[in-house]
Amino acid sequence: MAGYLTVDAMKAYWAEAGYVLPSDADPIKVAAAWNRGASAIDRYELHFSGVRSGGYEQAHAWGRYGASTYYGQAIPNGVVPVAIANASFEAAWLEYGKPGILSPVVTGSSMAKRKKVGQLEIEYASSSATDVDDLVKLATPVVTVIECLLWQFMTPVLPAVLVV
Repeated sequence: MAGYLTVDAMKAYWAEAGYVLPSDADPIKVAAAWNRGASAIDRYELHFSGVRSGGYEQAHAWGRYGASTYYGQAIPNGVVPVAIANASFEAAWLEYGKPGILSPVVTGSSMAKRKKVGQLEIEYASSSATDVDDLVKLATPVVTVIECLLWQFMTPVLPAVLVV
């Protein structure tokens, strides 16, 4: 599976953003981060308008058919907006540095509150969250640069109107 645009486009974005990729970087690890970055952006799909232009077999959430911006501007069918690709490149940079950082594995039943080794004892802050969705939200980092790139493609949340 591939990410958005190309690995070369991602590397160019990283260079422009000041991210330094080692000259001996493993191309397989770079390509894997590129794909995981796109997959991280795809988790926002339920907030995007339109549907996948290639149907359910399309690898990633963009390009889309019938998509528009937050302000109602139409996005051409099948197009991957630059900001979407850039958000995936930001996610890919994080994934390159620490694979899996944007995909936490959460097991609520195995959370330790206190650990003691010899005389050293550590107590962790605990959360009252017991719902799996809440635990995942607590474990998933919020990356503001990604959020800023994506917001314009989110569908507006309109207040519900109840007519009786």
